[in-house]
Amino acid sequence: MQPTEAIVIRLTRLTETSLIVHWFSETQGLIKTVAKGARRAKSQFCGQLDLFFGGEITLSRARQGDLHRLREVAIRQWREGLRRNYTSTLLAAYCCQLLEMAIEPEHPEPELYDLLKRALDHLETAAPSLRAFQHFENELARLLGVSNRQCKAEISLRDALDGLPVSRGELLERLCPAGDFSSSSPKNGR
Repeated sequence: MQPTEAIVIRLTRLTETSLIVHWFSETQGLIKTVAKGARRAKSQFCGQLDLFFGGEITLSRARQGDLHRLREVAIRQWREGLRRNYTSTLLAAYCCQLLEMAIEPEHPEPELYDLLKRALDHLETAAPSLRAFQHFENELARLLGVSNRQCKAEISLRDALDGLPVSRGELLERLCPAGDFSSSSPKNGR
């Protein structure tokens, strides 16, 4: 299989030594890989797999199902700045969760990949803000073709996706501690 650029959007423990790594790929969309032995100290993947890391991956396609085998990883974007505070990490995770809700597995969406990459790169160097949060939602609604000038992106996305990630409420509270955001959503995001 050809290498592709991808971003780690979720990690799940599979066994004592292996991980399931969810990627958002430039050319293949949302894909899941198993990283065998990734939790071992001497693994070829040691230090290469963490949330929001980006780089080039090579995988072997599964004969059945959608869990492919991760063969190689060359990380180029470590995005260490995203870990400087909890709100940065929460906003980055929210962006990933929202995309997972919006996209079919293994369906390439280069514009959405670019949107996520730009959002994560921005959050690596800039403080998390309500403006960045709203920009991501607005752009996602526009790119999905669900934006409506008569209502907020939040409402368009909620209707199109049958809800929003639960973390949205906590994120809004952290971005606007005084509660001065103009959101019509309940605190849990649904």
